[in-house]
Amino acid sequence: MVRIKTNVATQKRKKKVLKQARGQFGHRSKRYRQAVRSVVKGLTYQYRDRKVKKREFRRLWIVRISAACQEAGVLYSRFINGLAVANVDIDRKVLAEMAVNSPEAFKKLVNVAQDALKSGAKKADAAAN
Repeated sequence: MVRIKTNVATQKRKKKVLKQARGQFGHRSKRYRQAVRSVVKGLTYQYRDRKVKKREFRRLWIVRISAACQEAGVLYSRFINGLAVANVDIDRKVLAEMAVNSPEAFKKLVNVAQDALKSGAKKADAAAN
C-alpha cells in the first residue's frame, strides 16, 4: 500500500477551526483542542438562538400592541380577535410598527376590530333567535 500523508488536510482543518475561534478569550483562540470545544459550543448557541430570537421579537411585538390597545381602551385579545373576524391579515410585526410610529392609523384598526366584533355579536344573536 502507498502511504498517504494527511498533513495538508489536518492543517487545513485546524486552520479552519482556529479561524472560527478568533475573538475567543485566551487559549480558546490559540489551542486547537480548546478551540474545537469552543467553536462547537458557539455553533450550538448560534443554532438555538436563531429560534429564540424569533420568540423574543414576537413577545416584544405583542407587548407593544398590547400597550397601544390599552391606550385605545381595548384588550389585546379582543383586538386580535376583532381583526380576525374582520378578515384583516396584518402580522404582529407590522401592527407593532404601526402602534409605535402611526398611532392614528392604529386607532382606525382598533375601530375596525371593534365594529367587526359588534357586528359578529349581532349576527350571533340573530342566529340564536
